[in-house]
Amino acid sequence: MKHAIFSLYVVDTKTGKVIFDKNSQLGLAPASCLKVVTSASAFEMLGKDFRYKTYIGTDPQGDNNFDAGSLFIIGRGDPTLGSWRWKNTIDTIIFSKIAAILQKNKLIRFERNLYVDDLYYGLLPMPEGWIWQDIGNYYGAPCFGFNWHENQYDLYLQPGEKEGWPTTVVSTSPKMADINLRNSITTGAKGSGDNSIIYSSPFSNLILTKGTIQLQKGSFKISGSMVNPSKIFKDDFVEYLRKTGVSIRPESYAYTEHVLSNKSVYKATAFIDSLMSPPLDSINYWFLQKSINLYGEAFLKAISRKHYPFMNTDYMYDSSIAIIKNFWSKNGIEKSALNIIDGSGLSPANRVTTNALVTVMQYAKKQSWYPSFYNALPEQNGIKMKSGYIGGVRSYTGYVISKSGTEYTFSFIINNYNGNPGAVREKMWKLLDILK
Repeated sequence: MKHAIFSLYVVDTKTGKVIFDKNSQLGLAPASCLKVVTSASAFEMLGKDFRYKTYIGTDPQGDNNFDAGSLFIIGRGDPTLGSWRWKNTIDTIIFSKIAAILQKNKLIRFERNLYVDDLYYGLLPMPEGWIWQDIGNYYGAPCFGFNWHENQYDLYLQPGEKEGWPTTVVSTSPKMADINLRNSITTGAKGSGDNSIIYSSPFSNLILTKGTIQLQKGSFKISGSMVNPSKIFKDDFVEYLRKTGVSIRPESYAYTEHVLSNKSVYKATAFIDSLMSPPLDSINYWFLQKSINLYGEAFLKAISRKHYPFMNTDYMYDSSIAIIKNFWSKNGIEKSALNIIDGSGLSPANRVTTNALVTVMQYAKKQSWYPSFYNALPEQNGIKMKSGYIGGVRSYTGYVISKSGTEYTFSFIINNYNGNPGAVREKMWKLLDILK
């Protein structure tokens, strides 16, 4: 810790009395502990029963007695479409739900194409401050107007027969067409695990990889972020429709593809039905439990859209953060104590004080949605707390009950430590054990 900066702030949960204060007004990179701010903000501004909607639309009936001209899937930012975390959101169920809607409305013959409207959040799917080393990997998946399979794909690689040998690409799941994948991952030592990095950026078909994966007989899976999730969805869905007897052209288009190619965008003239996401409290459970960055960015953008339905999407993050800062400034947190860039904590440029994080946790304790919030916090080292970890950052924020029955609310952040992250974690846990 010689060159590290650290902050620890502890209060008595019931009385608010300060128990310990070390640098509680110092702004530090919080990593995923920022998620408690986003979570509490979403509960307050969207509500625990909030659901995202995805609309199914058509345009006028086509020629030659077709049921309709084109089919439209209109995204409104749902981050759970195609997710494997709920039975009702997995890809095959989503496909079958849409097919059932078409069948119910007697729409099985389309004259033209499938269009996916993925422009609800504009052409800037991620905040400023995210680094290229992160955004190509699954945890750095950007949030689009239309999201699919948590914007994550799995890349299967076959290690070489010896350490240092190149690896071979076996497959991707879901399948990705028109991708230029340049694989430079080599075979590491047996038991060395995953030390690979995937480099990509939204709307680009170039994917680069480097690093190592462990020596083993079978294939090894790493996960990346989709560069254009609507493209993967539409290609698979058109194939599904044609197999189930729906007549539609094999060509399909995402709105972003047309806009980026300076082509006209065709709009649906009628909405026939919609799909609904799980409620916010259920999404928030996975957001905090598994630290899914995509969900945090989706919450942030939904807050912005609710307050400013017709805003310029180029300024969506600016407005989201301004809304959140304004809310918390009315509840005891100075705006400068929440110097945030995103909703997930992935940006190393975020700066938040431990005092601000504890204030959020104390506020949550008094709200009707607190049971859902508390249940979503992971339990680590026998403590209900959110953890955060990015390069040079370790953080914990949560609640702990002592043997005497006193409950404490705390936030603990270290930046710029030296050495093994696991060793730093053990030192932090040892200090937190004093509160038990």
